[in-house]
Amino acid sequence: MTNTTEKAAAALELLPEEMREPAIQYLLEQAEKFRALKEAVAEGLDDVTRGRVSEWDFQDFLREAHTARLK
Repeated sequence: MTNTTEKAAAALELLPEEMREPAIQYLLEQAEKFRALKEAVAEGLDDVTRGRVSEWDFQDFLREAHTARLK
């Protein structure tokens, strides 16, 4: 086991039995969120690399949205 895994296991052992499963579930949920975020960032960076992203001016966007709303 790695040092981090050993520390996590030791921390879980310090918890009362009824708190261990929720703690493990929380860690799994956070790991899944991290993995999804990591994949989304990689996809975004790939979009930039392939030229599929264009810069836009937020002020222009707001002006256009305001103009469209007035019509």
